[in-house]
Amino acid sequence: MPLSTQNMCVLATAGPDGPLATPVRYYPLDFAVMFTAAPRSPKLRNIAADPRVSVGIFAPLVGLASSRGAQLFGQARVLFPDDPDRAHYWAAFRWENEHAERGRSLTESPRDTLVVIEATRIVYTEHWLRREGYAARQFWRRAAT
Repeated sequence: MPLSTQNMCVLATAGPDGPLATPVRYYPLDFAVMFTAAPRSPKLRNIAADPRVSVGIFAPLVGLASSRGAQLFGQARVLFPDDPDRAHYWAAFRWENEHAERGRSLTESPRDTLVVIEATRIVYTEHWLRREGYAARQFWRRAAT
């Protein structure tokens, strides 16, 4: 299941009141997912305190055998508009969709806060893999650099 086949995920963060699971619309770039967030949102407060996050991405369930999804683990990076790394990710962010939905102008790119999560580990589950002789759960870990 490539990350580009879905557009919604559940972001899990940890905060002073315990875990927080937040549905967010995301955009993929290679093994990264990214989304915009209000600087004062609970998820960004949690990320500021502890950037370790998990992201759950799943396909609609048609039946038990159709269960498939990915859990990504990594460190969230908050990229403010003046961050030099932002341009690399922003090029893949389809901000025009969100602006059109909100009735905003498409003449200039917004300067929203961008959150990027580069996966360091992925657990992928797809029960149909059993038919091909593979385990339903597959594991990937980024090589140490």
